[in-house]
Amino acid sequence: MKERGGSRAAVDERYAQWKSLIPVLYDWFANHNLVWPSLSCRWGPQFEQATYKNRQRLYLSEQTDGSVPNTLVIANCEVVKPRVAAAEHISQFNEEARSPFVKKYKTIIHPGEVNRIRELPQNSRIIATHTDSPDVLIWDVESQPNRHAVLGATDSRPDLILRGDSSKSEASPGASGSKHSKTANEKDSPKVDPRGVFHGHDSTVEDVQFCPSSAQEFCSVGDDACLILWDARTGTSPAVKVEKAHGGDVHCVDWNLHDVNYILTGSADNSVRMWDRRNLGPGGAGSPIHKFEGHKAAVLCVQWSPDKASVFGSSAEDGFLNVWDHEKVGKKKNPNSPGGLFFQHAGHRDKIVDFHWNSSDPWTIVSVSDDGESTGGGGTLQIWRMSDLIYRPEDEVVSELETFKSHLASCTPRA
Repeated sequence: MKERGGSRAAVDERYAQWKSLIPVLYDWFANHNLVWPSLSCRWGPQFEQATYKNRQRLYLSEQTDGSVPNTLVIANCEVVKPRVAAAEHISQFNEEARSPFVKKYKTIIHPGEVNRIRELPQNSRIIATHTDSPDVLIWDVESQPNRHAVLGATDSRPDLILRGDSSKSEASPGASGSKHSKTANEKDSPKVDPRGVFHGHDSTVEDVQFCPSSAQEFCSVGDDACLILWDARTGTSPAVKVEKAHGGDVHCVDWNLHDVNYILTGSADNSVRMWDRRNLGPGGAGSPIHKFEGHKAAVLCVQWSPDKASVFGSSAEDGFLNVWDHEKVGKKKNPNSPGGLFFQHAGHRDKIVDFHWNSSDPWTIVSVSDDGESTGGGGTLQIWRMSDLIYRPEDEVVSELETFKSHLASCTPRA
């Protein structure tokens, strides 16, 4: 981000300004310095509810330098409930320290570098991991033994291996080319061959998402700048192929859980685009219904919110995680703000490689960045929830503030 976002001094100044605003912008915030960079982060199941906080699994990868094995980390995370944390507490933290809210529970020694983690929606203790090999590895994280990651340790044994295509791909649990040779433990794992191989992209596939309402429909994006919709019931050729969906490589895609007509894409052209599949013709004709241009560098991740159908997040190499509402486009537009943008998380000091909305704890997000140079570690993990005064309906917020108006007036120092 230093090259893209200005000098280190400018980044530090921006960060200091953001940190001073934490008590105003956030309901809760936790900062966790990582030993090694993480390329992926995902929420697991919630397993305990208490009066003031919930406990939940968190899945992370560790990308090491070879002195110790690459690992998949299962952590226990304490998520403080809304309107519990004191403002003075959430803004006081050491960037080089581990958070007391995040504790390592189990380590799996992973065959190769983990660049993507996905949980099984029906059972989030089952996860899939993707490396730069063609295979996808399936793990039951609760039954896997805890391992000590030391040089020379054997890899953990996956519970299942999904054989992939040999052509290079970065797709989330899909197929890719391999730099990593199989270990003895992998050879002992049961394997499943693909039901079909789908051809349509002319370059690396970067991301794949299934339609939330259909196990037969999915979409994919890649470095050929295409968005492709597929239907396994009609064969292995594209159902719809949108050429030049962006002006550069398309890095990420997500399908709306609440309205399956809407799809998001994020690209190296710094933009996020929203598509309505009803507008896409069989020849790929059709334009995005919205273009969101609030990032200054390549967009790496897009994801719809599980809490509101019109809200989504996007993270990028500029170090920002933007939260948008497409229903706000064109309404009360701030001339200094891109249409639809209503919150910008600026707590990371380099590219935000991944983030995940928490479906068990509304409006709570985990995000990871590759900013080890700034933090004296391998990167930064942050768990945060914006103040509900930001996203709630304006009339509700005004009504609540009116309730405290007399109290606020009495606390105001008199000249």
